[in-house]
Amino acid sequence: MKKPGDRSESEIGALEILLRLRQVIRDRAAVGADSSYTAKLLAAGPQLPAKKLAEEAVELALAAIGGVKSEIAAEAADVLYHLLVLLQSTQVPLEEVCAILESREGVSGIAEKASRKK
Repeated sequence: MKKPGDRSESEIGALEILLRLRQVIRDRAAVGADSSYTAKLLAAGPQLPAKKLAEEAVELALAAIGGVKSEIAAEAADVLYHLLVLLQSTQVPLEEVCAILESREGVSGIAEKASRKK
């Protein structure tokens, strides 16, 4: 029987891919904007990565409405990439985002939203 916190090999692999992608984005931050798309996004400051993330989120939403799983997966991959670029651009560590998610674990979404400062 699977215990809470147990992860399958495919889940671990998925998390490792995200961590590797984060490292590639960090590495690309150090190269010239003309040598990589990621570097170009990062060189523009947070405005361009934010714009691209918004565009990709809309494309993901539209793909979800269309219901084609392969398109949803492809657009979700774009959203994750652009989210990681935006986090790098704003110097917000992924660990900080994950800590917030962890603090919300086990809390109803309705209760969590109600507890946010207005």
